[in-house]
Amino acid sequence: MREQLTKSDVKKIEDEITHRKLVVRKEAIDAVKEARAQGDLSENFEYYAAKKFKNQNESRIRYLEKMLRSAVIVSDVSKSDEVGINNTVELYFEDDDEVETYRLVTSIRGNSMKGLISIESPLGKAIKGHKEGDRVYVQVNEKAGYDVVIRKIVKTEDDSQDNIRGF
Repeated sequence: MREQLTKSDVKKIEDEITHRKLVVRKEAIDAVKEARAQGDLSENFEYYAAKKFKNQNESRIRYLEKMLRSAVIVSDVSKSDEVGINNTVELYFEDDDEVETYRLVTSIRGNSMKGLISIESPLGKAIKGHKEGDRVYVQVNEKAGYDVVIRKIVKTEDDSQDNIRGF
């Protein structure tokens, strides 16, 4: 599936690729050389750990490059009164009689434990484009769903603290 990314996401991915190629790759190669110099490789844990780290770095670079090649660029601009990417939303969950706050983000930044929900999640899909006061039905699957009321929308401009998810 093609990943939906904002221009900010693309920049963060490009920065990570550059860092991994110029800094982490050099560190990984140096660690392998140092471990190899210790002698017998058949029982050298440091050598295997260094090789594993080097391979993980190369794998992450390939993963990010592939993601960029197949990505769809989406706009993080929305109307002032609508829920859009990077907006913080206060939601009232009717079934639980609870209010929770989330920020709508692209899936590579999604982290529900930190209040970041993906635009591709059931909740994110349901509330995107709606306005304050709207009652929205969130379809979880064919048989289940729940209602939320959008109580407040706050435009969030700065996403610099958001991290790209690992793998």
